[in-house]
Amino acid sequence: MANLKSLAKDTAIYGLSSIVGRFLNYLLVPLYTHYMPKDSGDYGISTNVYAYTALILVILTFGMETTLFRFANDDRFKSDTVFSTAFSVVGSFTAIFLLLMFGFITPISDALGYAQHPDYLLMMAVVVALDAIQALPFSYLRYQKRALRFASLKLLYILINITLNVIYFVLLGKTSVYYVFFINLLCTSLITFFFVPDMFRIKWKFDGKMLREMFSYSWPILVLGIAGILNQVADKIMFPLVYPDAADANVQLGVYGSCVKIAMIMALITQAFRYAYEPLVFAKAKDRDSKEYYAQAMKYFIVFTLLAFLAVMGYMDLLKHIIGEDYREAIPTIPIVMAAEIMMGIYFNLSFWYKLIDKTIWGAWFSLAGCAVLVAVNVIFIPRIGYWACAWGGFAGYATSMLLSYFVGQWKNPIRYPLRDIALYTLLAGLLYAVMTLVPDTWHPALRMTVNTLLILVFVAYIIQKDMPLHSLPFVGKYFKKK
Repeated sequence: MANLKSLAKDTAIYGLSSIVGRFLNYLLVPLYTHYMPKDSGDYGISTNVYAYTALILVILTFGMETTLFRFANDDRFKSDTVFSTAFSVVGSFTAIFLLLMFGFITPISDALGYAQHPDYLLMMAVVVALDAIQALPFSYLRYQKRALRFASLKLLYILINITLNVIYFVLLGKTSVYYVFFINLLCTSLITFFFVPDMFRIKWKFDGKMLREMFSYSWPILVLGIAGILNQVADKIMFPLVYPDAADANVQLGVYGSCVKIAMIMALITQAFRYAYEPLVFAKAKDRDSKEYYAQAMKYFIVFTLLAFLAVMGYMDLLKHIIGEDYREAIPTIPIVMAAEIMMGIYFNLSFWYKLIDKTIWGAWFSLAGCAVLVAVNVIFIPRIGYWACAWGGFAGYATSMLLSYFVGQWKNPIRYPLRDIALYTLLAGLLYAVMTLVPDTWHPALRMTVNTLLILVFVAYIIQKDMPLHSLPFVGKYFKKK
């Protein structure tokens, strides 16, 4: 019981730091879209460069974060030796990456369309290198169960980042993306400095034999990681490369990238669910009713993400003000992106069948298949329909991964999901959203949101009537009598 309480506490701390951090980052969207002129394309440049850094970070860490947990808990090895050996890998890859970037910055910046701004790429190269260096110390804090230090450093970065952005953009009147990258470099460097005392406490030792085992374990994780991150950022990397009007590409990408931030509310919900649910999955793996538990968890995840979808779409008249007025033209893509995020969450839920039987290679194949579909849709359709191809590409890619995981999972490790209930909830949500779209744009926003609120309450009433009677709810249930 004590271990479960400790697990719940640490999960809450990790989850809070990550979710709060991402939420605070969303506060930068109105800042950037109000102070960066749309026609400058600077927000599109930011979207594009950060997509590259996300991919490079996965490659540089080489799956060693997960590998660290696996080997540090192996009685054959000492945890400091595991950390030292893993860190040597990440450190070596990072050093090679920086040497290549600084040595070949001119051809690289020319190839990526930043011939006039190689300084952007150099700053972000240092940032992603420092992020890679930090990755293992952060993982080691989790291994050592130092959740508060982990969370405090994560939140410190976010708070300093937001403060400096407000100073530069609001108080000093800066409008260039240069300052976005410069502030990121300052903040990342500061957090790296805080790890120096931890590094001196490590008993450094390299184990070549263990390293061979670590590589054998980590490469499928690397493949899965690359495929997973490409599903999230491939469209933003490819857009400037395949969009027919090079001069307008960053402008269009900035418009799409800013509107997608609203859809990322769904990603917050998925991440919150993941932090709470993932530890419980492995804890219940040996229980007789584990499969029934997984099936019900899937249903409730879908129910509440559908509710979140309706809430976001129902209050879009309010949420759209997060984005600067010039950037709002891509708002119609939001329901497509949110639907894709729901499927990504379902895919995450489905992933446990292969994690529990130690067949993670299946996850790599599913993610690669989804990524291939996403890339194909973007390459074919971006020249024709612009950023709409990005939205539909993500939808098609996640749908592919989700369906493959479901059907193969039912073959390898079947779970009886309540498909009828899930279908009814999905159908009801679809019908209610369709009614929302029929509300005339000529109505006052307050009246539209009132109608949408009533439609959302219909969905909530169905949840209560079918699966969650009021008396069963935590905290408030005691005020309602059981019928």
